[in-house]
Amino acid sequence: MGHKKTARSHSKKETQAVPPVTKGSKKAERNSVFSWIIVLALLGVWMSVAVVWFDLVEYSSVVGTLGGVYDADGDGDFDAEDAKVILGLPGCHSMHKTSDDALADEGSDWLKSSLALLFDALFPCEARQVGGHVAEEAKRVADTPVRKKKSARKAENYKEQQSKKKDVPLDQKAVKGSTADTFRDTESEVRPEEPVPFNEDRTSSFHPFDVSLTDSKEHIDSTGELVVEALPEKTLELSATERYQDEEPYHAHMEEKKSKTKDTPGSKVLPDMTFEPESTLPLTETLHETSEPKAPSKAITESQESGHESAPEVTAETKGKKKKPKLFNKFDKIIKSEISAADKLRKKGKVEEALHAFEALVQKYPQSPRCRYGKAQAEDDVAEKLRSNEMLLKAVTTYREVAELPDTPADLIKATLKRCADRQQFLGRMRGSLATLEKLVHIFPDDITLKNDLGVAHLLIGDNKGAKGIYEEVLTVAPNDGFAKVHYGFILKSENKIAESIPYLREGLESGEPGTDDGRFYFHLGDALQRTGDVSQAYKWYEAGYQHGHFASVWQRSLYNVAGLRAQPWWSAKETGYTDLVRMLEQNWKIIRDEALLVLDAGSGQFLPEDENLRETGDWGQFTLWQQGRKVPSSCQSVPKTCAFMERYPETTTCKRGQIKFSVMQPGTHVWPHTGPTNCRLRMHLGLVIPPRGCQIRCTNQTRNWEEGKVLIFDDSFEHEVWQEADSYRLIFIVDVWHPELSQSQRHALSPI
Repeated sequence: MGHKKTARSHSKKETQAVPPVTKGSKKAERNSVFSWIIVLALLGVWMSVAVVWFDLVEYSSVVGTLGGVYDADGDGDFDAEDAKVILGLPGCHSMHKTSDDALADEGSDWLKSSLALLFDALFPCEARQVGGHVAEEAKRVADTPVRKKKSARKAENYKEQQSKKKDVPLDQKAVKGSTADTFRDTESEVRPEEPVPFNEDRTSSFHPFDVSLTDSKEHIDSTGELVVEALPEKTLELSATERYQDEEPYHAHMEEKKSKTKDTPGSKVLPDMTFEPESTLPLTETLHETSEPKAPSKAITESQESGHESAPEVTAETKGKKKKPKLFNKFDKIIKSEISAADKLRKKGKVEEALHAFEALVQKYPQSPRCRYGKAQAEDDVAEKLRSNEMLLKAVTTYREVAELPDTPADLIKATLKRCADRQQFLGRMRGSLATLEKLVHIFPDDITLKNDLGVAHLLIGDNKGAKGIYEEVLTVAPNDGFAKVHYGFILKSENKIAESIPYLREGLESGEPGTDDGRFYFHLGDALQRTGDVSQAYKWYEAGYQHGHFASVWQRSLYNVAGLRAQPWWSAKETGYTDLVRMLEQNWKIIRDEALLVLDAGSGQFLPEDENLRETGDWGQFTLWQQGRKVPSSCQSVPKTCAFMERYPETTTCKRGQIKFSVMQPGTHVWPHTGPTNCRLRMHLGLVIPPRGCQIRCTNQTRNWEEGKVLIFDDSFEHEVWQEADSYRLIFIVDVWHPELSQSQRHALSPI
C-alpha cells in the first residue's frame, strides 16, 4: 500500500508541475470541491425526505428482493452498485465508473457510494440511456397511482380501527332511536292516490295551512334548502294563496318561500311523471305557469335556488356567524379526493355518471356518511332530470340512511334530514316529513330554525293547534323571532282573532327576517286592518306587497297568476270571446232559475252556508255543480237541464280554477272586500232573482247592480265587495271561465284551484 501511495504521490506531483500552482490556488480548489460535496449532500437529504414523504419506493418489495443479502455485487459492502442490482437497473455501470473516477481523489468509499446514489437521483438512467429495460421500468414507476394506493391503505387501516369500536356516539343514539322507527312506520302507511304531474321545480314551495277541505292533488317542496347548484330545467312556479273567492269557501294557504322559473309557452307536463300523495290527506297544488313573467315590480317575486349541497341554515342564536359546515368525518377526510372526483361529475351535470361513481364508493366504503350523502344527492338530481318518482323515493331512503350511520357529523345529519323532509313534502308525504322534522328537533333541540320548520309542517297537515304550540314555544325563547311572529299571527287570524293577529303580522314583516317577506302575510295583514276599520294602513301594506313584487297591483292581489294576461276589473261578452255562452245563459235564464228554486224551496240542505269568514254579517249559501273542472253528479241530478246546457261549453266545465254554482244571499248580508286566488279565470254572474234595489257589487272603484236575465262579467282577482240590503233574498248563477288569453296547452298544464 505504501508503494502505491508513493507512486500516486509522484504522479500527482508530476501532473502539478506544469503549470506551477500556488498554495492559494490549491486551497481554492479544495474549497470548491468541498462546496459541491455539501450541495450534493443537502440534495441527498431532501431527496430522502421526498422519497419517504411521497412514498416513491415500495420498501416492502425492495426488502423482499434483498432476501437478507445486501452485498449484491460481491465486493464485501453495500454501495450504489448493490442498490442498482437489487432494484433491477442494469446498464449504468460504465457511467457510474466514469463519475467514480472523476471523484476518486477527493473522497472515500462511503462517499463514493453516496455520490453515486445522488448522481442516479439527479440524472436518471433513462435520461442518459434511452430505450431498453431502464426506460420501461421508469415508465412503469411513473404510471403507478402511488397516492391512491397510499389513500387506500390509510382507509383500510381506519376501517379496521372503526370496526373495533363498540360504542355508538351519543348523537347517533338519538338518531337511531324510536323516532326513526316512527318515521319509517309513517312512511310505510303512505299509499298513492290519483296520479298528477311530477313537480319540475324542486326548490320552490308553499304551505297550505288548512288543507282539510281542498281537492287538488299536487304538492311541492318546503323551504330551508341547503342548496347552491343551478337547476338544469326551469318552469314557472307560482304560489298558493288564500282561498279568498267571491262566494266560495275560504281556505288559508301560505308559502314559506316562493320560487318562479321560466318555461316556454305551451309546454306540457308529461302524464307519466307523477308523485304519490298520502291517502289520508287532502292535497294542495303547485302551479306550473307557462307564460313570460311580468316586471319584478308587478309580478310575484322570483327567487331561484339551485341544487342541494350546502350547510344547514344558521339558527337565530348564531345568526351572522356563517360557519362552514363540517360534512366530513375523519375517515371521509382520508378519501376526500375520491369523493371530490364524484362530486365534480355531479356539479358538471353528469348526474348519471356521478350516481355510478357514488354507488361504487358506497359499495367500497359502506360506513362512509359523506359517500352515501353524495349518492342521495345524485339520486335526487337524476330524479329531477328523469322526472321520476321512483328515483326520488330512492333518494329519500338514502338520505335517511346517512343520518343513521355511525360517526356521522352533526352538520351532515342536519343537512341530510332537512333535505329528506323537503323531498317528502315534494312527494306529498306530509306526515313523513313531519316525522323527519320531529326527529331533527329531537337531535338539535336548541335550533330555532328547525322548530320554525316543524311549525310549518304542522300547518301543512292542517294541524293549526300543533303549529300554534310550536310557535308559542319559539316566541318564549326568542320573542323577537320574525318568522315565528308572522306564522303565529297567521294562525290567530285563522281563528278569527283579527285584532290580536295584527301586531304579530306587522312586527314579523318589519323584522325582514328570511321567510317573512311573503305575499300571504302582506295579504292577511292588510285584510285584518281593513276589517278593523284602519283602511289607510291596510292599503299601505297592500302597496308594500305590490312594491315587493307579491301583487300584480294594489287592487289585483291574487297569487296564482300567469303573467302577461290582460288585466281589467270589468269585461264585456265581446271582449271575452264567449258570446255564445253568454247568449245561451241569457236565453235560458228562466229554466235555470226554476230548477234552482225547486232545490232552494225543497229545503234539502244542498245549499251549503259559506263558513270561511268572508261575511261580516248575514247569511249566504251555495249549491255547486262543477268544482275544479269536475262535475258533481249528485248536484246535477237535481238540476239536469242546467247541467245539460253547461256541458256544451268546455271553456267553463274544464276550468280547473273555477266553479259553476248557485248563490243565494239573504237580506242584511255584507261580504268583506276580498280577492280571488288567480288571474287565470273570469267570473260571470247571471241574475235569477234580484230585488229591485239594495243589492250591489263593487270591483275596484266601480259599483254595479245585477239584473234578472242579464250576465255581469268581472275579474275576481281584483278586490271586490258585496252588499245585500234588500228586503228579500238575492239568487244568482255563477259561471267561471278560463281567461280568454290562455292557450289550450296552458289550460291543460295549470293545476286546479
